Amino acid sequence: MHPAITPEDAAALIPDGASVLLSGFMGVGTPDRVVRALAASGRRNLTLIVNDAARPHLGVGPLIAARCVRKFIGSHIGLNPDVQAQMRAGTLEVDLVPQGTFVERIRAAGMGLGGVLTPTGLGTLVAKGKRVIEVEGKPFLLEPPLRADFALIAARSCDYVGNLTYMLSATNFNPIMALAGAVVIAEPEEIVPVGMIPPDAVKTPGVLVDHVIRRAA
Repeated sequence: MHPAITPEDAAALIPDGASVLLSGFMGVGTPDRVVRALAASGRRNLTLIVNDAARPHLGVGPLIAARCVRKFIGSHIGLNPDVQAQMRAGTLEVDLVPQGTFVERIRAAGMGLGGVLTPTGLGTLVAKGKRVIEVEGKPFLLEPPLRADFALIAARSCDYVGNLTYMLSATNFNPIMALAGAVVIAEPEEIVPVGMIPPDAVKTPGVLVDHVIRRAA
């Protein structure tokens, strides 16, 4: 495991134009310190893959407000007026994905699968331009895997070799996104010696984690 890095170090790793998986559900389970550092870094043209747009100062909101994002891929934008304004102005592309399809596409990327077959979206705008595959007489949309250059995740605890554990609803998309990012950066609340996390409590093994954010002062 590499030495723990600062949020600013993490932001410096992410170039303009990168694709980024970002965990969290309305800001719960979001790596807030990394988000703020990335927003302050002046990055541009990011493709952001995140469940929801949260609010202007919550969750992914600071990245949207700082105009770091060119394309947003997620399931819900209704509570962030910045997203709506930028979308209407044509400066932000928004790709809305049904939430179940969203998480399964990420899982497919992490598991090396060729995609997901789902009936969700048939007969709607979601199906536009997509392949329909028939299985046992029933039609399904073929949804491609959803992977990214980076996955930014948040954890409750991390040990010295990068094993991660999460707490309650803050788990949300974190374990799945850790599978689908080429570079995984974890922001834990605490860093503990090996053995402090029981083996059956490890939800993301350290072999998947490339960088860990050091604890806040």
